[in-house]
Amino acid sequence: MKQEFTVKPVSGYLALLAAVLFIGGAIAGFAFNIIWLGIILTVLFILATIGFTVVYPNGSCVLVLFGAYKGSIRDNGFFWVNPFYSKRKISLRARNFDSEPIKVNDKIGNPIKIGFVLVWRVLDTYKAVFDVDDYQHFVLVQSDAALRKLAGLYPYDNLEDHEAVMALRSGGEEINEELEREIRDRLKIAGIEVIEARINYIAYAEEIANAMLRRQQASAVVSARFKIVEGAVSMVQMALEQLSDKNIVELDEEKKAAMVSNLMVVLCGDKDATPVVNAGTLHT
Repeated sequence: MKQEFTVKPVSGYLALLAAVLFIGGAIAGFAFNIIWLGIILTVLFILATIGFTVVYPNGSCVLVLFGAYKGSIRDNGFFWVNPFYSKRKISLRARNFDSEPIKVNDKIGNPIKIGFVLVWRVLDTYKAVFDVDDYQHFVLVQSDAALRKLAGLYPYDNLEDHEAVMALRSGGEEINEELEREIRDRLKIAGIEVIEARINYIAYAEEIANAMLRRQQASAVVSARFKIVEGAVSMVQMALEQLSDKNIVELDEEKKAAMVSNLMVVLCGDKDATPVVNAGTLHT
């Protein structure tokens, strides 16, 4: 497979000087009725001007002669090349692509919307021009395909797939690195360098967004209750141990059960408890 190679063309200023001499000689030839000389110099002038090309910074020019690749100009400046060359300018600047969120299914089948941002540039002008039809369209299509593939490999979160080590929403840099690697592998054939790729938007699709939000809220409530109960049990155990160690009061099993019940109600309730003052004895 061919690859890009660079060429060093002739300075355009020297060719410009030659073109001026050609047109001057042609005018003189017609003036002195030397028609054949005027025609030849006019043709040389036209060929000289056709060969001019300008390459801007972070730009390149691919040269082709009757279907044969003759190299690429990567130096910026004013140059002259064979006038029979066909010239195609290729920008080497970094380009930014911010995709619209697309609807896909995650690993467990939930419809989600996901978008990404891609920073890329042309690295090999030969591959970009000759190995694919339209390298810019190729970048868009293959990047979209890579994102769809990545979304199908992982769940949106770990709420349903508890065995998942990594999820799209919480994967962070690892997910972005895998997306970048997948896009890089796909765009290598077109001579494209991937500078950065990262997910910039992810959410459940509209049809299940409300249901998933309620599920997340319920999971958050359950997690909070678990922590509250865990802390309450520790506090009740500590209270019983302190009462027993300091001989403050002797409680039989029935009184301990009542005390545990009351403390758990106070500590685990989502509203402030209303105290009741017992003015009688311990057994009333």
